[in-house]
Formats: sequence, C-alpha cells, structure tokens
Amino acid sequence: MHDPQELLKDGPQAVRRLARRRHDLDPAALADALRERNGAQAEVTRLRTELNRTARARRSGPPTEEEKASARALRTEVQRAEAAARTAAAHLTELLLSVPNIPLDAVPDGDSEKEAVEIRRGGPAPRPADGARHHADIGESLGILDGPAAARLSGARFAVARGAGARLERALRDFLLDLHTREHGYTEQSVPFLVDRDTMTGTGQLPKFEDDLFRTQVGERELFLIPTAEVPLTNLVAGRLLDSRSLPLAFTACTPCFRAEAGAYGRDTRGILRLHQFEKVELVRVCAPEDAPAQLELMVNHAEECLKRLELAHRVVLLPAGDLGFSARMTYDVEVWLPGSDSYREISSVSDCGTFQARRADIRVKRPDGSRTPAVTLNGSALPIGRTVAALLEQGVREDGSVVLPEALVPYAGFRRILPGGDTA
Repeated sequence: MHDPQELLKDGPQAVRRLARRRHDLDPAALADALRERNGAQAEVTRLRTELNRTARARRSGPPTEEEKASARALRTEVQRAEAAARTAAAHLTELLLSVPNIPLDAVPDGDSEKEAVEIRRGGPAPRPADGARHHADIGESLGILDGPAAARLSGARFAVARGAGARLERALRDFLLDLHTREHGYTEQSVPFLVDRDTMTGTGQLPKFEDDLFRTQVGERELFLIPTAEVPLTNLVAGRLLDSRSLPLAFTACTPCFRAEAGAYGRDTRGILRLHQFEKVELVRVCAPEDAPAQLELMVNHAEECLKRLELAHRVVLLPAGDLGFSARMTYDVEVWLPGSDSYREISSVSDCGTFQARRADIRVKRPDGSRTPAVTLNGSALPIGRTVAALLEQGVREDGSVVLPEALVPYAGFRRILPGGDTA
C-alpha cells in the first residue's frame, strides 16, 4: 500500500509511472478521500477535547440537569463523528488497496513476457525442440505421472505422482531446502497453509486477487489456502519494529500452493505446469530500503544456482512494467528451457516489493539513530517442485525413454536413472 501524501506529492510522475503498468491513478479522487479522512479525524479530536473539557469543569461540583443533557448530546456527537471517521478512513484505504506498486525506472516498458529483456543464459546449451517429447507423455510412459487418476479424484488441474515420480518430488524438496539453509543462509520455517484475511491483505493478495484464491469457512471463521509461502513467511514479521542491525532476515519454506487461476483456463491444460495445487520452495528476505538492490541480485543468484546444480538450461529475464505482479516494483524471471514446448518458461519470479507490502503489513525498521522507516520485502520461488520435475523429464529424457537425473539429486533420490515402467537404476 502507498502513503497517500507521497502519491499526491509525486503527482504527475506517479500517474506516469503507474500508467506504465496500465493503472489509471485518479489524483483528484485520492485527494478528496484524504481530505475527507483528515477532516473527519480532526472533528473527532475537536469533539473529544470539548468532551474532556466539559468533564473537567464538572469536577468542581455536581452536574446540573442541563449539564447532564449537554454531556449526553456531546457524547452522541463524538460517536457520530467517530463513525464518520471510520467510514472516511475505510474509503481511503479501499482506494489505496487498489493501487499497485510503482515500477522502478530501471524496469523496461511493455505489457507482456514477450517484451522481457534477457539478461543472461546459464546451464547446458538448450536441447533442440525437434522430436522433443512433452513431460506429460514422458511421465506417463515411465509410469510416474497419472493424470487420469488425479482427474478422478479432484477434476482438472491436479496431479498424481507415483513411485519414482513421488520419490523425485521428495528428493527435490530436500535438496532445495538443504541448499538454501546450508549454503544460502535462509532459516527454514514450517508455516500454516491456511491464513486469515488480514494476512492475505498484508502481502497484496487481497482484495485484488480474491477470485483466484481458495477459501474455507467454518461457522463465522474465514480462512484462505495460501497461494504461495510468501504470504505466511512475510507476515511472520507483520506488525513488528525490526532492529536494523538484525537485518536482513532470510526465510524459506516448502509448502503446498493453492491457486484457482480463474483467468488462466485454456492454457497449459496438459501436464503439471499449471495446477490448482502444487508444492514450491519459497524464499523471502526483509531488509532496510538502501539494501534492496543488492538483496534482489542475491536472491536471483540463489534461484539461478538451483538450476545450475540441477544442470538445467535456463535464462534470466527482466520483466517489463506491464507484466509485473501487483506487489512488485521490479522482477526478474528465471526461465527454464522446455524442449517439449519449444520455449523458455518461468520457473522462478524474484521480486523487489519495496515498502509496498511492509506498509500494508506494518513492518518497520528502527535505525541506530532511533528513526523509523518501513522495511523492504523481497520474495522468490526457488523452486516449484512440479515445474522442476517437468524440466528434468524433458531435458533428461534419452532415446531409450529413460530419464537421467543430475548428479546433485542422486544422493537425495537414491537413483540415477528412471527406466520405462518406473524402475530405477
């Protein structure tokens, strides 16, 4: 969320920057809402002061009936003013919650992934797409992916992995968490998969993406299934004042992720690239504002290192302004080569959210001189289990139909090769 005074102070510049991501900021409406909120709060303060002055004056003797009636009327006015102030504050908050983060000037123009700027490539040279097989076909022929079984259980966009496929998923979870905790300095967290509305709002999922979320309601208690571990990990420090000397904080977790993806139907209907439920290892860092650029580059390196260790062809791209996530001001995508689709596909998004989430979740930093400022939050996936399995299958398949795993996974999986029929060697 934004500071309304800063948005209005920036004026035309804020309008121009938000227009780059196709958001039409209305400064007049924002100014009116801010003026209404401030005026209502000032009226509450005035009436409370008058009520306190009247109460102090009565202490010199018992109140008369006229004074009692006047005090009752004043208390009623205070209650009405407080209700008006709450309404005005809610209206201003509603406006601010709908405004996305402002892209940094270094972010290129453009509206889609087609206009992303390639930064570098890594891993082995991409295998040619000619004759390449789709991961769904590879997984079914090996007997390790069972799409029909998932459809019978839950419908479309779910997956069942069995045997060596399930073991491969478990190996990836352990490998990635070990890499991030032992070598990259993250502290592993075990977090809830169900969170409340305030938690979802703190990281920007609500109110913008309510239609893309799964929710549950028991009695009057409403909870949302997390779309990413970014939500609980970032909110671990919600409402806290952090000592700048303790920063940066670095958290990681592997959780299931639940996404309705109401706007994505018709895309990636085969395989395990776009599911309603999938597992993902998430990274979150919290730092002081001046450290954000270095922390972003560090997180991109951490995500990319996963693909290097897994010997997967990939590239890093800088997303254009129109393709940024709602809470991000700058995002690098790490894309893995999928020969079965003849394309690079996003396997990790690493985002600098600036103070946007910290303002919503009330995460502040206290500096040595005693001054306070909103923190900066950053997040990135490293990596989603399903998409990584898909890349390993498509890049690791051999002419005999078997799939060879990278050396880094062998100690975790307990095998080097998945053979047709699901046997391992």
